[in-house]
Amino acid sequence: MNGYLRIDHQSEVPKYKQVVELIVSDIESGIFKQGQRIPSINETSEELLLSRDTVEKAYVFLRKKGILSSVRGKGYYVEECNVGRQIKVALIFNKLSNYKRSIYYSFIETLGNKAIVDVFIYNYDLQQFKSIIDNHVSKYDYYVILPHFKNENSDVAAVIQTIPREKVLLVDRNLETLKDYPIVYQEYEKDIQSALEEGIKLVRKYRKINLIFPSDQYYSKYIIRGFRIFCQVNEMKFAVIDQLSSHDVRKGEAYVIVSDDDLYRFIKICRLEKWKLGTDVGVVAYNDNPVKEILEDGITTISTNHDEIGRVAAEMILTKNFRRIKSPFRFIRRNSL
Repeated sequence: MNGYLRIDHQSEVPKYKQVVELIVSDIESGIFKQGQRIPSINETSEELLLSRDTVEKAYVFLRKKGILSSVRGKGYYVEECNVGRQIKVALIFNKLSNYKRSIYYSFIETLGNKAIVDVFIYNYDLQQFKSIIDNHVSKYDYYVILPHFKNENSDVAAVIQTIPREKVLLVDRNLETLKDYPIVYQEYEKDIQSALEEGIKLVRKYRKINLIFPSDQYYSKYIIRGFRIFCQVNEMKFAVIDQLSSHDVRKGEAYVIVSDDDLYRFIKICRLEKWKLGTDVGVVAYNDNPVKEILEDGITTISTNHDEIGRVAAEMILTKNFRRIKSPFRFIRRNSL
């Protein structure tokens, strides 16, 4: 167990029941395994700053439930690991978006009725994120975190490290300062390079390729780096545009568009000019979704599989097989390029 901070002394829940929940949580998360001896009543009493009678009441309760067994003179042991309690998961997003919804729905569908999932939004703000962690650090079995912040150099790792490590699963963005943590991640710089390489013959139809990258929306700057490397390696004329306007849209050029709002604005401009996507101008949208499959006879995309990210993250929790997995990223050809 992880110390006195896990007991809420102001709670109306009896303290012995809180001890029961702590032990069950540790069994569910794999801290205590079947047949393993757990800390003695005296050890737990001292660690949690509780009376010996309170802890003993919790241990006896768990023994009667068949979760613990006891051996006279030796202590208490884990008898049953599958205790039937729903796993409690905090899913912590930087924002809501189409692809975050895809991750969420796939995640909860895979977990099914084996877990209760609460969603928190911190709006890219480190202080909001810290507040969420501080206020809920003892309440969940797992914390699934998508770590995207306004300041990419902020000390996010220090906040995440306040959570017991065995409870943390990172998703989407790889943090160099947390190299040993389990994660399902995208590799933004290399992903955009490899995906555009798949469509290089189509991209070369155009005299110039432009990346529409709104800096005020906190997308990963590694997307820009990867785009520039792709263009330089392939000796292509290119530009990075912050705020899209009608003057930026030119016939005979291709556009990689990160924001859906910019994509819809771009299409509106092309309609006014009566330009055909895939002929007069080329478009590649970042992050696929069902709308892009049918919009304007199909929008070409470069994207990871967000459903797969949610599924893999959920399966790690269900199987307790935590590891580091790179999410595949691909070029999806449609009629806009």
